[in-house]
Amino acid sequence: MKYQGSCHCGAIAFDLDGDAGKVDEAIDCNCSMCRRKGALLAAFPREALTLTTPETEMGTYTFNKHHIQHHFCPKCGVAPFSEAENPKTGARMMMVNLRCLPEVDLSAVKVTHFDGASY
Repeated sequence: MKYQGSCHCGAIAFDLDGDAGKVDEAIDCNCSMCRRKGALLAAFPREALTLTTPETEMGTYTFNKHHIQHHFCPKCGVAPFSEAENPKTGARMMMVNLRCLPEVDLSAVKVTHFDGASY
C-alpha cells in the first residue's frame, strides 16, 4: 500500500511504499529529540520514501554523534522523518513519523518503547 505523508503545512510532502516496512508497529523513543517531538517512528529502506516536494524545503538538524539527519519543515516545525545509515547493515534507512501519515490508524499501531536516552 502507498501512503502520502507531509508536514503540517505541506511544504514537505512524500510518498511512502508501505509494503517496504510496517506501518502497524512503531517505536516511541525517549532520546532528548524524540521525547520532545512526540514522534511514533517506523523504519523503512531509503528507497521506500519519495519526496514529492523540493528537498530545499527541508531543514536538517543533527546532534550527539551526528549520525541521524532529522528533517523538519522550517515553516510549520513538523518533523516527518529522519534519515541515517543502519548500523548493522550499512544500508540507508528512514525513520518515518507515523503521525505524519493521515491514513494510518494510530490506535491500531503496536508501540514499542526504545531507550534512546541511554545512547
